Amino acid sequence: MSVYDVVPVTVADYRRLAMRRLPRFLFDYIDGGANDEITLAANTSAFRALRLKQRVMRDVSSVDTSTLLFGRQASMPLALAPVGMAGMFARRGEVQAARAAQRVGVPFTSSTVGICPLEEIRVATSQPFWFQLYMLRDRDFIGELLERAERAGCETLAFTIDLPLPGLRLRDFRNGMLGGGWPGKLSRLAQLAISPGWAWDVGIRGRPHSFGNLADKVANPEDLDAYKAFVDSQFDPRCTWKDIHWLREQWRGKLLIKGLMEADDARAAVDAGADGVVVSNHGARQLDAVAPSISKLRSVSEAVGADVEVYLDGGVRSGIDIAKALAFGARGVLVGRPWVFAMAARGEQGLVELLDLFQRELATAMALMGVNRVSDLNAAVMDQGCAYVPSRSGKHEGAWQ
Repeated sequence: MSVYDVVPVTVADYRRLAMRRLPRFLFDYIDGGANDEITLAANTSAFRALRLKQRVMRDVSSVDTSTLLFGRQASMPLALAPVGMAGMFARRGEVQAARAAQRVGVPFTSSTVGICPLEEIRVATSQPFWFQLYMLRDRDFIGELLERAERAGCETLAFTIDLPLPGLRLRDFRNGMLGGGWPGKLSRLAQLAISPGWAWDVGIRGRPHSFGNLADKVANPEDLDAYKAFVDSQFDPRCTWKDIHWLREQWRGKLLIKGLMEADDARAAVDAGADGVVVSNHGARQLDAVAPSISKLRSVSEAVGADVEVYLDGGVRSGIDIAKALAFGARGVLVGRPWVFAMAARGEQGLVELLDLFQRELATAMALMGVNRVSDLNAAVMDQGCAYVPSRSGKHEGAWQ
């Protein structure tokens, strides 16, 4: 065991700890992407390729990272993205994450397929949280979920539209999480056996392990084949913008459409009644070889105008990345994998510490760029243009020109 590098600080640090703690099939579920994971790598490498301007001799004595996200004050322009099965990565994971978000002062988004139900999160917190929903075939059940979300105090609905069917996440097949017959089942048992900390803290103390919002539909998330069967039967490939118009009639709160990448889709979302959009390739878990999210942000922001809140999801790994996203027109960012890694490694406190780091990184970057308000983060702080050019070799790296 190393006697140095023992205190986790960055997302990469928490990722390493999460890899040690979690059964491999659960770690791969959150860490992996679709197919060859080309877009998964591009989401982060595209951020790394961006350059900021360092400005000096400016009065930066009053740097303030706070902002308004859908009318509510947030300590920084960040929200925790919805993550399915979060309660399998830490004991009652959705509750821990919601508490951490409340302590830091940012929104938490509960997933349709979370382990903890909306009502449990509501009891554990005192600030409104967001709720994420898919378009399911059972429209009556959607109505029930919307009513539950409203009763739980949710004011913002993040509606995911890029999942007419699940992408091919090949790690889930390789490690026995999905399919594989008896070899797959035996592999999962072996992975659980060598993860005693997780088995005790989450596997035993974290019960019940039902999909809290879908308890009447999928009673046991440990039966992953049954979960996949539900997904395959309920996700609706027939969904069109007409369904979003219908949804807008059902939901009285703010409507955030998540999972679009093109300007014309963003305009269609606004025409259907969206108050905001999330530029997202689903964390590279759907269509592999699609562009990194950040490369599409500016065109979407320009297409919908200043009255529509635009968010960026995918590839954010630091407060500096937040600054870059805002410079390209985002109101804020959503982070998924980072918060799960931190929570899996160190629970609620680990997530608080990671979010605190994000805020300090953002504040430091703002000061060194000579700005005091997040509203000052615009194209002028960038040192390069905004055209992302994929590498000719087809490998993971691209470049900004």
